[in-house]
Amino acid sequence: MTAPGTRSGTPAAADTDDDLDVEEALALVREPRDPRQDASAAPTLHGEHGAPGERGSHAHGGHSAHRHRATPWPQARETAARAARSAVRSGARRAPVSVPLADALGLTLAAPLDALTDLPSFDTSAMDGWAVAGPGPWDVREEGVLAGHGQPETLTDGEAVRIATGARIPADTTAVLRSEHGRLDAQSRLHPTREVVHGQDIRPRGQECRTGDQLLPLGTLVTPAVLGLAAAAGYDTVTVVPRPRAEVLILGDELLTEGLPHDGLIRDALGPMLPPWLRALGAEVTAVRRLGDDAKALYKAITSSTADLVVTTGGTASGPVDHIHPTLERIGAELLVDGVKVRPGHPMLLARTKENQHLVGLPGNPLAAVSGLLTLAEPLLRTLAAHPAPEPYTLPLAEATHGHPYDTRLIPVVLRGDAAVPLHYNGPAMLRGIAAADALAVVAPGGARQGEETELLDLPWAAAGIGVCFT
Repeated sequence: MTAPGTRSGTPAAADTDDDLDVEEALALVREPRDPRQDASAAPTLHGEHGAPGERGSHAHGGHSAHRHRATPWPQARETAARAARSAVRSGARRAPVSVPLADALGLTLAAPLDALTDLPSFDTSAMDGWAVAGPGPWDVREEGVLAGHGQPETLTDGEAVRIATGARIPADTTAVLRSEHGRLDAQSRLHPTREVVHGQDIRPRGQECRTGDQLLPLGTLVTPAVLGLAAAAGYDTVTVVPRPRAEVLILGDELLTEGLPHDGLIRDALGPMLPPWLRALGAEVTAVRRLGDDAKALYKAITSSTADLVVTTGGTASGPVDHIHPTLERIGAELLVDGVKVRPGHPMLLARTKENQHLVGLPGNPLAAVSGLLTLAEPLLRTLAAHPAPEPYTLPLAEATHGHPYDTRLIPVVLRGDAAVPLHYNGPAMLRGIAAADALAVVAPGGARQGEETELLDLPWAAAGIGVCFT
């Protein structure tokens, strides 16, 4: 598999305008801004999208009027990111926290990483060999200098001492002579086999940085390399943006948690899938609750939740036990996205339930739920966590792909060479395709020709980097 196209590297410093505090700046790290989108008003439950009883069946495409009220897929993703930015500006995000280095992987620095010491903190040897003073040949001391020991005895001209990589350089050392560049004669005197340059193979104190130098800016994503640098610079803990908290509500009386399907009951695929997927997207999953088709239980669960994001499964259409819309209306939620022009996943929704809380309603079909995660939950969680937006990339499709007349299609693909190969078993109720996939191809309305460049969405575990961390 070839590496996907160019992606963002270490995040640049956040845009820190004078009127932005740290939290706002972090929220804007590499986030695109579109003034036209910022000016657009989000629909409410009784606004543009109409009351819940006026909707057709999302599961079957709905009537024409609703289809055209649904939000286009790119706009839906930006709406989710913008909703998180709005929550941050309102002061809703939790304060930065200090965490041990072992717990910081995948988080975002909430303060610059400044060196707590010179690196290196003393003159060290870059090679195994001899520390020498003055011109050769040199008399060699019996005892060598090892790493991890105190300041060795000063050298005098014409003297040498065995030294290990990383060991402290004796005072008045001229250079380090590598082991392969010196020879000992019968009298155990050291001779160079090539010219010795003053200061060679010595890492002087402060070569990499001085105490107080900024090593990484606020807004940097903590990678394994960042952890190594922080440790080298003297850190035991780092200040980071905490993980957004997510709670999962599993709806549906027809779901089994074990055994084979029987008597009209089916196995719950979303309960095992969603929590680790949300963790892979950077969330801390605080609870997974199974509510069945119980409107009262759903109301209680939403109103009592303290999570930043509540994720529900099923119940987003207008069937007799689809309780999401009536419950959101009952609690006075602001409906930001009510249906998205994407297949699978059309009846997904996004609502602001509290000033500091959002709800993403996922369709009950498994692949449709995945579509909802990547369309609405991913940009919202990414923005709350102050992660950089991934750089878009494209690959040509290995074969022609059918599209929807009006909606974007998300199709599981594997990456082979320099092309994306569409997978079968990509219906809204199927997981066989996505389980084998490296990415989802974003197919525009009308479909795509063989060889046509198509945008790809990486799956967290298929992308290189910290996304493979599920805990």
